Amino acid sequence: MSVTTAPAADVTVTRTASRARTRGLAVVGAGAAALGGWTVGALLGADYWITDAQGTARVDIPAAVVSTLVVALLGWALLAVLERVATWGRTAWTYLAVGVLAVSMTPIGLVEATASTRIGLMIAHLAVAAVLIPAFTRR
Repeated sequence: MSVTTAPAADVTVTRTASRARTRGLAVVGAGAAALGGWTVGALLGADYWITDAQGTARVDIPAAVVSTLVVALLGWALLAVLERVATWGRTAWTYLAVGVLAVSMTPIGLVEATASTRIGLMIAHLAVAAVLIPAFTRR
């Protein structure tokens, strides 16, 4: 009985394609998580009106989802660069992603908004991070 194995190049291509598929689905999932978090906040009574020094604005569904997709794609691009230039790229990206999550919570506390709006925004941010960070850093 003979056992054949795939050449190392085929395994690498398959692994890379699988990782890209996972990360692409994570970007879509992050958009869905933003929508879900926004919806949960709305069910809790969030009106999503925020006021800061520049005026009053509403965080609506398209803005939440599109900004999430843009940030997710930028995060993926940064991860790809870090993985190419350093063996510890994924670890560095994970620390950066957790830092970005922490920093993204700061404005929520600084703007004028109802408590339910703040909670809704926090839920959306945490939901997006819960999708992206594990999916992007998966081996």
